[in-house]
Amino acid sequence: MTDEGVIAQIAGAINPDTDDNMIEIGPGQGALTRALLDSGCQLNAIEIDRDLQSLLAGIFCDEPFTLHNADALSFDFSSLDHSDRKLRIVGNLPYNISTPLLFHLYTFSSIIEDMHFMLQREVVERLAALPGTKDWGRLSVMTQIDHRVEYLFDVPPEAFYPRPKVQSAIVHLAPLANPRHTDCERATLAKFVQTAFAQRRKTLRNNLKGILSDSEIEALGIDPSVRAEALKIDDLVNLCRAANT
Repeated sequence: MTDEGVIAQIAGAINPDTDDNMIEIGPGQGALTRALLDSGCQLNAIEIDRDLQSLLAGIFCDEPFTLHNADALSFDFSSLDHSDRKLRIVGNLPYNISTPLLFHLYTFSSIIEDMHFMLQREVVERLAALPGTKDWGRLSVMTQIDHRVEYLFDVPPEAFYPRPKVQSAIVHLAPLANPRHTDCERATLAKFVQTAFAQRRKTLRNNLKGILSDSEIEALGIDPSVRAEALKIDDLVNLCRAANT
């Protein structure tokens, strides 16, 4: 990222404080890192690229900056939970790992204050989608059941060098203070939702064949002839409970 105005806009949205326990995933060449450190916060960075690790270590050697040579997909974020302040996580997430990385981070929601990410715009649209829309799906459900989602703003391709072929956007995710449906195990729900949305053009009757009968679906006040995208989170949780009892 080379556009200083966009970098400042992102840093302003994050609004780091001197007492914040900030975590940056994939700092790259440190464009956003510099803006975060200027706030006076303590910053842990997770970078898997060894060449970038050497570069970052040299640039920020005199800063309150700790670099972790690790893969964020398997990193134990609880290892950084060593203060009375919850984690604030930021990063520019590559498209090919964004969904599995988000699901990994969700397992640490209890120790996270919030997350700001740059993602491909289509992913942000899915995160923020509403029931009944084409973007509503497994990622929307498994995010919104435990998080408040705020689509902040788009980042144009010209903010980068070289210019990417995709559109990017910034999203803010904040774990809910009072999570819903805590009795519904998240891994079980994720597997069920994946099945319900497996073939988006098919009805619940077809996607849940062999799992729930029409009468079992109707007993929950749900029409088995609708598609999963028409259902709210509560409906999907109730179907999941019925399928696993």
